[in-house]
Amino acid sequence: MTDVRASKENGVLHLVMDRPGKKNALTGAMYHALSDGLDRAAGSDSIRAVLISGAGDAFSAGNDVADFLSSGASTAADAPSVRFILALTRFSKPLVAAVQGNAVGIGTTMLLHCDLVFADETARFATPFSKLGLVPEAGSSLLLPARIGAVRANAMLLLGETLDANAALSAGLVNAVLPAGTVLDHARKQAETLAALPPAALRASKALIQGDRSALEARIDAELKAFGVALRSEEARAAFNLFLSRPKS
Repeated sequence: MTDVRASKENGVLHLVMDRPGKKNALTGAMYHALSDGLDRAAGSDSIRAVLISGAGDAFSAGNDVADFLSSGASTAADAPSVRFILALTRFSKPLVAAVQGNAVGIGTTMLLHCDLVFADETARFATPFSKLGLVPEAGSSLLLPARIGAVRANAMLLLGETLDANAALSAGLVNAVLPAGTVLDHARKQAETLAALPPAALRASKALIQGDRSALEARIDAELKAFGVALRSEEARAAFNLFLSRPKS
């Protein structure tokens, strides 16, 4: 799988976003690889849980803007990013994330679909959609206020404010903050603990906790329509041009 590594151990499928030189910014190929992994896990009795992490010093810098624009910037149902969002939304088994460094855009909003999220003390969470002339995605306009409250969610989604690891823990965005360098081992152990539990009971429990998902899918559909309109705006075009013209560090 391109820039995504997959391994299976003790009933856990571990998906690693492996593009550290680009801070694990997600390309279309990576979205498809992650979706393929979730589909594989959903269809396998031997996979009881999925762990998602990022290689290097960041979880994910979000969407690779250049790749997104060069591939047509589509919000159609078969677009790579949309396929991944829907795969997350519909995944019925336990999903665990280990986050270190920056988690930007989809790097944060994908976590709202995870059942357990563990953060390294270096973790920082940001959803700067408005700065790019865009709108929230992955159901975050519904899920983030529900998770951390409207006050904090407004600061993140409208102002583009960042939460550090301790603020994310206080807000309820993550389950625990771990010392630097230990989060992946901790998250893996928790995923293995879930994988050892009765799978049918876990799936039923997750479904009950999530409740009726129709409102979420309707919100994702509304977000995608608004996202498509925003993509065609002069605001987004100007923001993308500014972003792409920044000096490369």
